Amino acid sequence: MSLIYKKTYLEVYLKYYVEKFIEIINYMSATKDLHIKKELLPLFDYTINLYARNRLLKILKTPLISEKESIQRQNILKGFIENGVVLNGYSYPILYLREVYEFLNSYTLQELPKKKLKYRIQTSKKDKAILKSRFAQLILLFHRLEVFYFSRINTTCFPESYQCKLKEIMDFFESFSLSDYEKLIRESSLKDTHIIELSEIVLKKESKGAIALFWDNLFQFEAYLSISKGIIERNFIFPQFSVNSLSVDNFFHPLLKKPVVNSFKTSNTVILLTGPNMSGKSTFLKAISICMYLGQIGIAIPASKAEIPFFKTISVALHHRDDILSGYSHFMTEIVNLKNVVNQARKEEKCFAVFDELFSGTNEEDAFEICTATIKGLSKFKNSIFFISTHIQRLQKSATIPGVSSYYIDCEFVNKLPKFTYKIKEDWSELKIGKILFEKEGLSDMLT
Repeated sequence: MSLIYKKTYLEVYLKYYVEKFIEIINYMSATKDLHIKKELLPLFDYTINLYARNRLLKILKTPLISEKESIQRQNILKGFIENGVVLNGYSYPILYLREVYEFLNSYTLQELPKKKLKYRIQTSKKDKAILKSRFAQLILLFHRLEVFYFSRINTTCFPESYQCKLKEIMDFFESFSLSDYEKLIRESSLKDTHIIELSEIVLKKESKGAIALFWDNLFQFEAYLSISKGIIERNFIFPQFSVNSLSVDNFFHPLLKKPVVNSFKTSNTVILLTGPNMSGKSTFLKAISICMYLGQIGIAIPASKAEIPFFKTISVALHHRDDILSGYSHFMTEIVNLKNVVNQARKEEKCFAVFDELFSGTNEEDAFEICTATIKGLSKFKNSIFFISTHIQRLQKSATIPGVSSYYIDCEFVNKLPKFTYKIKEDWSELKIGKILFEKEGLSDMLT
C-alpha cells in the first residue's frame, strides 16, 4: 500500500469517524452534567401528583429563547410567591385527582344525555352508584380548589398573560355551579337528573377541548407553585440581566449540606481556573453553571444578588468519562463539544460554556498547544463567557491575552498540610500538593 493511498485512506477514515461522532454527540444534551432530573428537580419538587411533576421536569429541561421570556417567567413565579399565604397549604386528596383525571379522560358519556329515560330505568344500581361516585369526586375536588385557593388568589400579582390562564381555570370551575352541586352531595340529594346535567356539561367541554386545556393549565399552575415553594424554602433570588458583564454575590452549590459561598465578577470572555486537585474547582464550576442555567430558564438562583447576561446557549462539561458504548474517547467528546460551542458563538449568540480540565485526555504538549489556540480563539467572542479549568502551568501566559483572566481556588497550609478553603481568588495558582501528599503517606521512604 503506497504512502499516498495510506494517507488518503486515513483522511477518509478520520472524516467518517468525526462525522459519525458528531451525529451521535448532537443527540446528547449540552447540559447533561447538570443532572437536571437527579439533582435540580429535587430542589423544586413539591408537587403532589405525577402529572405536575412531569410538567415541572419539562420546565427545568426546556431552555427559553429570549430574555423577555425569562423575565416573564420570573414575574409569574413572583406572583406565586406573593400569594404564598393563600397557596401555602395547597392540597387535596391525591386519589381524587387521579380518579377524576382518568374519569374525564376515559369514561364514555356520549349516550347518557341522549337516552335519559333508558338511564333512569335500565341502568343498574351498581353502575349508577359508580357514576354518581365519580361525579361526586369531581365536584368535591373542583369545589375545594375553587373555594380555598383559586378564588382567593390575587391575580393582579401576575403578568397579564398568566392572568388569562388563571381566568381559564376559574371559568372552568364556574361552569359547573360547584357550590350548588356540593350542597346536594352534602345533603345526599344528588339524583339521576343531576348526573345527566353534569354529563351534558362535561360533553360540551370535551367537544370544545376545554377539558384538555384545563388539565394543561392546572398542572402548569402546580408546577409553578412547586418551584415557588422551592425558591422560598431555599431563599434563592432572581437575577437581573445585564449586557455582557457577570456578577454573582454569595452564590453556592445548592446540593451541599454546608456549602462555601463565593462571589465572582467579570467582564472578560475567558476565565482560566487553576488550583490543585481536591481544591474545589469542579464544585465551583458546577455552582456557577447552576446559577447561569436556572437564570436562563427564569428561575431564582442560589445567591444573594446577581447580574448576568441572558445566554442563548449553555454548555457544561464537568465529568470526564469515555463513551464506552460507542467506542469514542472523552478527548474526542471534548473536541466535538468545543466545536458545537464555537459554532453557536460564531452566530453571534451569547454562549456560556464550562470546560473542566480541557483536553486532559491527551499528552501535555498536545494539550498545551490546542488549549492555547482554544483560549485565543474563544477570547474573540466578546458576547460570550467561557470557563476553563486547567492543570497546565504553561498556560499562565494565556492569561495576558485581552479578554482573558485567571482565578484559582485557594489552599492554605496548616502544620505543613494542605487545608482547602474552597474560596476563589484572582491570580494563577502554582501550588503543587501532589508531592506533599505523596510524602505524607510515607511513599517516598517506602519506594526508596
